[in-house]
Amino acid sequence: MHDYAVIGGGIVGLAVAYELTRQMPGCTVVLLEKERSVGLHQSGRNSGVIHSGIYYKPGSLRAKLGREGNRAMVAFCREHGIAHEVCGKLIAAVEESELPGLRALAERAKANGIEARLLTAPEAREIEPHLSCRQALLVPSAGIADFPGVCRKLEDLIETHGGSVVTGAGVSRILTNPGSHWIITARGDFEARFIIACAGLQSDRVAKMGDLAPGARIIPFRGEYFELRPERRSLVRNLIYPVPNPEFPFLGVHFTRGIDGHVHAGPNAVLSYARERYSKFALSPSDMASTFTWPGFWRMAAAHWRFGLTEMLRSISKRRFVETLQRLVPEVRSRDLVRAESGIRAQALKADGTLVDDFLVLEGERSLHVCNAPSPAATASLEIACYVVGEVARVTSAVTVRKKAS
Repeated sequence: MHDYAVIGGGIVGLAVAYELTRQMPGCTVVLLEKERSVGLHQSGRNSGVIHSGIYYKPGSLRAKLGREGNRAMVAFCREHGIAHEVCGKLIAAVEESELPGLRALAERAKANGIEARLLTAPEAREIEPHLSCRQALLVPSAGIADFPGVCRKLEDLIETHGGSVVTGAGVSRILTNPGSHWIITARGDFEARFIIACAGLQSDRVAKMGDLAPGARIIPFRGEYFELRPERRSLVRNLIYPVPNPEFPFLGVHFTRGIDGHVHAGPNAVLSYARERYSKFALSPSDMASTFTWPGFWRMAAAHWRFGLTEMLRSISKRRFVETLQRLVPEVRSRDLVRAESGIRAQALKADGTLVDDFLVLEGERSLHVCNAPSPAATASLEIACYVVGEVARVTSAVTVRKKAS
């Protein structure tokens, strides 16, 4: 029997398993991942940005863990020789109407304890010579990292500290018995006293396996990217973002330099018809049924149909995508861009149609379920793990007290 089983080998699950082995030496930890290797979904298909935590509501877990996670991730990469760079980012107000939103972000940065400085257009062009804007916000703590490399290092550290990582172990059932759980997987059955589920795109389904009603359903959004051709990468030095729409959780189409020198442009945000298949035309009947039978989806669609239509048109038309990019960098041309790998974001949506806009960790029977971990989860993964392991200690202590009292 294992003391702890972690379900999900993305960066959050790996960080949790690592933190368990670090904080609880002598305990047995197994991580179960259904794919052939770790970090193949959201963790390996993001833009590689170390976020600052600037966007999030002060006092929220995303704000706190995002800010602290930025520092922890940089320190982890530095300690273990993982490629990274603290290059800073610019959030650019292109039109006069965007200036109040930019100033509100500057105030939010201050509330969240994050360094940020408003720049004039000439000052912004000293940093990004090809940028067009009225004003910009410089966020020096943002950066880039090799997150697949972080995943591999966490896997190594788990095993070095006595834990085990089992791949190809897709979970089909969880059976709860007095004192333990049986986790039925494609690689055999595993018994554990306590489960921590960090299942990403499948988090709502794994929660239901554990007899937990998460109160939200995962709706998958595909993010489509282009990439600048090598000879045009000089148009973008580091990271350029627009002022985001405060009514929606996506940051808008932006430019991000990767740690290997490539420059991504995107992503947009369109509904995906399959949770873990990345082609534009991929269909999963079960995933589609999950989305379209959820009342919250239709309520969200009714409230944000204009936004959704814009994203769909940008997905269909490269010209529209390029026009969006040209607001920030007017010199970009369609011929400068080639298609890049897509990603899918797991967004938890409530039945009333509102998006879950914070990290969501729910307690079950001798279990914890990370049911919503959107951006900046990769950046914040080490701090999310500290938070989750602290919750594990709290829950197990409470169980012990109840047993003694009875």
